[in-house]
Amino acid sequence: MPDPNAVVAIVSRIDPPADRMSPAEVFRQSPGGVVIELEGERAVRLLPGNVAPGLLSILEQLRRLRTPVYVEIRPDTREITRLLIPLVTRVTRIVERGADGGVTVELEASHARPRVAPTSQEVLEILRRSVDARTLLVVTETDDHEIIDARPWGQEPPRPEPALREPVPGLLTRIWRWFRCLFWCWCCVTPARAQQLFDLANAQTCDPLTVPPPCIPFLYPDDGCWARAHEMCRLMIAAGAWPRKIWIDGNLHTLTKNNPACFVNWGWHVAPTLCVRRHVWFFWLTQDMVIDPSLFTTPVSTATWKGVQGDPGATLTPTAASVYWRNYMPTDPGYADTNFRLAIYRATLLNRSLLPNGPPPYAFCP
Repeated sequence: MPDPNAVVAIVSRIDPPADRMSPAEVFRQSPGGVVIELEGERAVRLLPGNVAPGLLSILEQLRRLRTPVYVEIRPDTREITRLLIPLVTRVTRIVERGADGGVTVELEASHARPRVAPTSQEVLEILRRSVDARTLLVVTETDDHEIIDARPWGQEPPRPEPALREPVPGLLTRIWRWFRCLFWCWCCVTPARAQQLFDLANAQTCDPLTVPPPCIPFLYPDDGCWARAHEMCRLMIAAGAWPRKIWIDGNLHTLTKNNPACFVNWGWHVAPTLCVRRHVWFFWLTQDMVIDPSLFTTPVSTATWKGVQGDPGATLTPTAASVYWRNYMPTDPGYADTNFRLAIYRATLLNRSLLPNGPPPYAFCP
């Protein structure tokens, strides 16, 4: 059952304010701790400690974003003992029972595959009811993606637009595309330029212990790939390139040094692609290369990108760079949701880095 000493709410105020000075300076001025006021709840306290400045930084980021925080507290002192960052989302499917009796869940606002422990029947029932009723929940997962709390959330987001789908081309369209390709291939980049554009995106990687905006949290591969891909496309378009995107759908199990378990499980994933010339003179010899700093250190072929994700039967779907989040939110032309999601996953990366294993990458991963 959910922890009776857990509180899920939006941070309304921090005393003393954490937006005018560094977290370390806040604690120097308030050695007795910082008061965190939560909407609709009694205030809680964050006491000084090794990870307290990092936790205060996360709380201030969530306050600015007006998104909820999950905190576990000591009932006698109201002291924060644990902090997690929930998702406000709907449940799309209860997927399957694993070998350990747990349940895998698909969330509308995630491409990760969190699970529910067999002992968490109360949480599981809330999730099951949400599937049928399409109710909005605030769902809290641990760092290893076990759902430990789920409760209704009353603030309804605007419904997304219908999914964008590229029409099946007719004969005249196919002929036009063939002629256009003759011109387009001249616009494809060289391998050296593709590496430069990869490096342009990779240079935005977050320091996991400071996560300064507008860095991209490649070191948190667990979730948020659609926002990372959209921001990478923005950077490459600003640099004069013509990226597209490639989506993969399947039962994905991907090895990585940036997760303490040394792998991540996804239902889907997305990354930008570039048309790359394979020969200086034979301009029509081109290949799509994937730009994915969360998995690689260089551009790779779509086959290589698919091959590391653990599902040979997975399907690949190319789209325009403008497609943001397919069925949930097809476009984000002003990058408002992109910036919001990147901020959430920067905070999540920092929260992971404050755990005993420390910041990624993890040397103990093969």
